[in-house]
Amino acid sequence: MKTITRRLLSVFFVTLTLTGLAAGTSYAQAPVQGNYAFTNVNVIPMDTEHVLEDQTVLVEAGRIAAIGSAASTPVPNGTTRIDGRGKFLMPGIAEMHGHIPVSQVEAEDVLFLYVAAGATTVRGMQGHANQLQYRQQVRTGEFIGPRMWLAAPAMRGNNVPNAETAERLVREAKAQGFDLLKVHEGLSTVAYAAIVLTATEVGLPWGGHVSAHVGVPGALVAKQSTIDHLDDYLEAMQPAGSPALSAAGPERNQLIALNADAARIPELARATREAGVAVVPTQILWEVLRGNRDPATLISREENRYMPPTTVETWTNRSRNAYANASREASAREAELRQRLLKAMSDEGVLILMGTDAPQVFSVPGFSLHRELPLMVESGMTPYEVLRTGTVNVAQFFEIEDRAGTVTVGKNADLLLLDANPLENINAIATNSGVMVDGRWLSPELIRARLERIAQQNLR
Repeated sequence: MKTITRRLLSVFFVTLTLTGLAAGTSYAQAPVQGNYAFTNVNVIPMDTEHVLEDQTVLVEAGRIAAIGSAASTPVPNGTTRIDGRGKFLMPGIAEMHGHIPVSQVEAEDVLFLYVAAGATTVRGMQGHANQLQYRQQVRTGEFIGPRMWLAAPAMRGNNVPNAETAERLVREAKAQGFDLLKVHEGLSTVAYAAIVLTATEVGLPWGGHVSAHVGVPGALVAKQSTIDHLDDYLEAMQPAGSPALSAAGPERNQLIALNADAARIPELARATREAGVAVVPTQILWEVLRGNRDPATLISREENRYMPPTTVETWTNRSRNAYANASREASAREAELRQRLLKAMSDEGVLILMGTDAPQVFSVPGFSLHRELPLMVESGMTPYEVLRTGTVNVAQFFEIEDRAGTVTVGKNADLLLLDANPLENINAIATNSGVMVDGRWLSPELIRARLERIAQQNLR
């Protein structure tokens, strides 16, 4: 079997830099797990598209212990009550392409930002050994953060030049305790094939970008776990003889958008579903990177105050440059094609996972999801379908449906209390009245105070 696999695979053979979130933060210990009752709350269980009105939800030892009518579900003595009257309780959402800083001072703030905005799960896609320590510190309550699934240090063409290096790095990642491998565009076919073989052997999924030497067809044949950013799908839509195939630099991106054959979208969506490969679209980021968003609207975003001024300045310069040099026709065409591709993926039943690549250009951790979800609805997906990408689909992807993804008895108490119903208006996801992660309640007062402290220290 291994010989056959080797023959099959032989057929196709941004470094993120965080510019120093403000130092000097004191580590804020997470609230302890306790017994809680959300009373008179409307529950969005996410098992189907419906709302359970006027419920009591009991949480004990980090799990959902009971759900029932507020009129008939008693609240045990000693339980902390959280008034949910007029509010909506749903599972916490996920950032499936996020980044975590190396420095603990910086990481503490970034991890809090994720949770404060409702992201109770993060798949970290730029690995470092320090992050394994931070995950443990979050688990023990030393500081506040989401559940983390961590990629090993990125595998690129320049640091994985051959099959031997690829095999060694995969085995090291497994031994160190990482959950997955992050692959990039420049991997040779030989190195990529070695990653696939070794990762399959040791039981590590790999995902991220699509190597230009492999392409979407090759990544699908290899059953790469995720294709993030819809990477290389527009390249896969090029007709024979497209001038984009021989172009380079910004001109290539423009020609790819202008020459892509949209008639290939259904075929690509179907092939992705049949391969069992999930996608992480990151739609809003790509519109910024391609100059399809006016920098003036980006610079004025309220959540920018939670990032260091040097970071915001870098983002500003980059977005202004992209906007000034973009072809309006090409950037609009790329945005349209990506939206059509996302809708086709959804209609075809591809496993879509919520993600934004935060922190990236004007993608503030956690808060960038509030920008992403409305754009997904604009593609034609329903709010319920969009919310599944950060809840039910994530549990399915990680094969943890028995303990995550829905608000049902026995599941992890990773919960988001919203002021309005996101099934009616997806923008409701941006206004919460508290977040619970691993049975620890972060009240709106705690969240506001900590966010303000982060904003103020960035002014120093």
